[in-house]
Amino acid sequence: MKQPHINCDENDIASSVIVCGDPARVERIAKLGSEYRHISTNREFTVYETFFANQRITICSTGIGAPSALIALEELIRCGAKNIIRVGSAGALQTTIKLGELIVVEGAVRHDGASASYIEQAYPAVANLSLTNKLHTALVSSGVGYVSGLVRSHDSFYTDQEDEICHYWSHQGVLGADMESGALLTLGRLRGVSVAVILCNVVEYLADLEASINDYKDSELLLANSERQAALAALTALTI
Repeated sequence: MKQPHINCDENDIASSVIVCGDPARVERIAKLGSEYRHISTNREFTVYETFFANQRITICSTGIGAPSALIALEELIRCGAKNIIRVGSAGALQTTIKLGELIVVEGAVRHDGASASYIEQAYPAVANLSLTNKLHTALVSSGVGYVSGLVRSHDSFYTDQEDEICHYWSHQGVLGADMESGALLTLGRLRGVSVAVILCNVVEYLADLEASINDYKDSELLLANSERQAALAALTALTI
């Protein structure tokens, strides 16, 4: 049955899927494979298909934030998705993590509201170990440096307590912050599918948020390299 938001059915979606927030990123990732083609576009959800290492992979955008990400994941699962990797962006919470550095997520602090509508906050958001280990293998074999650990997933960039919140979680050893990973990891566990996450750092810790994002957007080479490394790691992890 065709899903109402991603506008796809079970014939359109592979068992291995990459999700990302930005619709423009979908085509760029698809082009890293062969025989790529556009499947559908509806609102923030753009879907492509590609082949990598002779295996079919779906790429789907989710927009910004957990609510739309969970809509995408629910509908992808209904279409047969089994192994899902998020290729996304994060802001660092440690000064040692540089612009463009990759973060492999082991688990997330659930400060989003969407996953709380499924299950209480005490339920942990933990990445699938097997799929995450494949990300590690892909990155090590390609010689790409990265860090791994916890991130905090939240609902707003611009809360009045942003500095205090970031300071607190930085001191707890959390590596970075995003808006979707915690919800995706939680729903993956609840639905019995494998979900892993790799993030590109787009904001250095203690740097100005808006200035850093603008600087990052202007740095096309850094953006392209970081995104490409993360996407290739995800594609490889889904095919080994």
